Amino acid sequence: MAELISVIVTTYNREDALDAVLRSLERQNDLAFEVIVADDGSGAATAALVERRKAAFGRRLEHVWHSDEGFRAAEIRNRAILAARGMYLIFLDGDCIVRPDFVAAHRRLAEPNWFVTGNRVLLSRDLTAKVLRENLAPEVWSGVRWLSERFHGGVNRLSGLLNLQLGPLRRLRQGIWEGARSCNLAIWRSDLDRVDGFDADYSGWGKEDSDIIARLLHAGVRRKDGMFAMGVIHLWHPEADRSRLIENERKLAEVTEGDRVRARRGLSSLQSIAAGTRGAS
Repeated sequence: MAELISVIVTTYNREDALDAVLRSLERQNDLAFEVIVADDGSGAATAALVERRKAAFGRRLEHVWHSDEGFRAAEIRNRAILAARGMYLIFLDGDCIVRPDFVAAHRRLAEPNWFVTGNRVLLSRDLTAKVLRENLAPEVWSGVRWLSERFHGGVNRLSGLLNLQLGPLRRLRQGIWEGARSCNLAIWRSDLDRVDGFDADYSGWGKEDSDIIARLLHAGVRRKDGMFAMGVIHLWHPEADRSRLIENERKLAEVTEGDRVRARRGLSSLQSIAAGTRGAS
């Protein structure tokens, strides 16, 4: 039996996009996975959507939520990690549709002491609206359909959807943190424990994903390039509030210029809070 993989999907108040992502996960040809929706404080509609999807999903689908106190993606991902049962975790954003071989492709590239960074293509605002309005399934579109959408400006590029056997070329960027994103990222649970997960010291949009990549590299975990293997289809969204970006860039610089491995506020912080709560009850 194949080892269970946990797919952690981060979301915030965008039920139409999350529904499209969950539908694409239902089409996976590798069935040995579970999904944890990491909800960064959405309203009740997101929980209701997940509950509706559970009956037909065919595998474990859980909803992990914390209160809305601003952009806290790092912390909600950590909460989802603690709820996950798999030993290999794939992080995916709630506006990134996946093709049917997504989980299988990540499984093929999984290797101890390596994490895998995937790529994406970006849909235009108009095509995103059409996909969501008409419940389209771009994850199963033919090459001809994608060529047409590219010609009409519906997608920024097609190279990210190619499947190529790159072999040793996947290791060329093994020590580089730049360019890796948590919208398509796979990490072993044991390696997440080594670095204490994401750092919830980051609040507001930006750089919490670069931070964990840099700390994984400090810990001796190498980067494997998943480009041309498991590209995701990223739905358009308005630009996030970047008012905390300068502060987050300062925090990241401290990590990349140093050698710190563990998060300042990571998995162990949540575990300590949980233990304290149990002790007080």
